[in-house]
Amino acid sequence: MEVFTQLKKQLLDAPRHWLVTGAAGFIGSNLVETLLSLGQSVAGLDNFSTGYRRNLEEVCKLVGPASWERFSFIEGDIRNPETCRKACEGASFVLHQAALGSVPRSIANPIDTNACNVNGILNMLMASSGAGVQRFVYASSSSVYGDHPGLPKVEDQIGNCLSPYAVTKRVGELYAAVCARVYQLECIGLRYFNVFGARQDPDGAYAAVIPRWMQSMLDGERIHINGDGETSRDFCYISNVVQANLLAATTTSPGAVNQVYNVAVGGRTTLNELFRCIRERLSPLRPELKECEPVYGDFRSGDVRHSNADISRAAQLLGYAPTHHLEQGLDEAIGWYVARHAQGAARKV
Repeated sequence: MEVFTQLKKQLLDAPRHWLVTGAAGFIGSNLVETLLSLGQSVAGLDNFSTGYRRNLEEVCKLVGPASWERFSFIEGDIRNPETCRKACEGASFVLHQAALGSVPRSIANPIDTNACNVNGILNMLMASSGAGVQRFVYASSSSVYGDHPGLPKVEDQIGNCLSPYAVTKRVGELYAAVCARVYQLECIGLRYFNVFGARQDPDGAYAAVIPRWMQSMLDGERIHINGDGETSRDFCYISNVVQANLLAATTTSPGAVNQVYNVAVGGRTTLNELFRCIRERLSPLRPELKECEPVYGDFRSGDVRHSNADISRAAQLLGYAPTHHLEQGLDEAIGWYVARHAQGAARKV
């Protein structure tokens, strides 16, 4: 944490210009919020396919008018090379978060997933290279580990991809490595492990498990678990992800560049344990949840059985030190989930 504390002071003293793709999304909007709070100049790019204007409006309220004046926004698509070129103009650092996420979505629609995640990152890499961007940091995924049985997951040991989404993220890593060699563009990939936190959308067929369960419990609905509930994940709070992005973008260590890093906390939580953690925190608001038990169903196609990250590379080379484990992240984020649910209930009245 000491490294990140020092970095934040350095950024306040020496503002730079950043581009965040997917700026209206969950992770992107949190990056925009942090950068603006640190005095940075930020451009955002989003086409609102999975992001929301309300996320940017929330960031505006949180950072205040003076900081918001340092934010510019481009509504556009990373599948358009010219849009990417314009967005990269003047940027020192690119934080590339734009993508079509979700394993099930990729199985249902692999063509769109490939177009966004593969063509999109290639467009951004070439635009960044052409604009003289200092560092390109991009979102990869723990899904690239596929069927490799080893735990914890180590960056250099991956298996066969189990979904089109995993394929697109692996191809993105390969393209970044090639652009680093051929075009001398400094690239760093971050393999996210089950990120959660404020502004993560609980709605829709492809919502992540934590916001979806939060909303379902607040609505009084039964929780459905795919499989026996012993599937495990390394849940990573959004503050850890923001830290990793800023450290990756600004590291001055030559050995830290042109690498991929796991971004997680280095722990394992089963879905059954996650259910109990969320139920415990929501029971004071919904006492009936104390007696609630999940409903179990079939395992979901394309899902990895267990996920647990080795974060030693990020710790050693970037100075990454996660500040929030699952319980701390839930404690910090629960107020946002409850407030959002209350707002939704009020609109229905």
